[in-house]
Amino acid sequence: MEDEKILKQFEAIEKRLENLIQICREKETQNRELISRVDELEEKLRKKVEAEQRIADEKEQIRSRIDQLLKRLEDITGAQD
Repeated sequence: MEDEKILKQFEAIEKRLENLIQICREKETQNRELISRVDELEEKLRKKVEAEQRIADEKEQIRSRIDQLLKRLEDITGAQD
């Protein structure tokens, strides 16, 4: 009788351990998925930052060219006055 009770307790413990192991595996899978998602988002963010930097550089080049053209126009119109 006592042996049967102990065996049932061991079976209950084994079932709980199996459940815990399954939960751990699920959490590990979720963790890997989240890490992958974070990596994707970081890559997207990096690309956006690079694109913004390129746009800022292009704007600066355009401003510089416009300033040079304005200066040349000033020189031309200033020389004619």
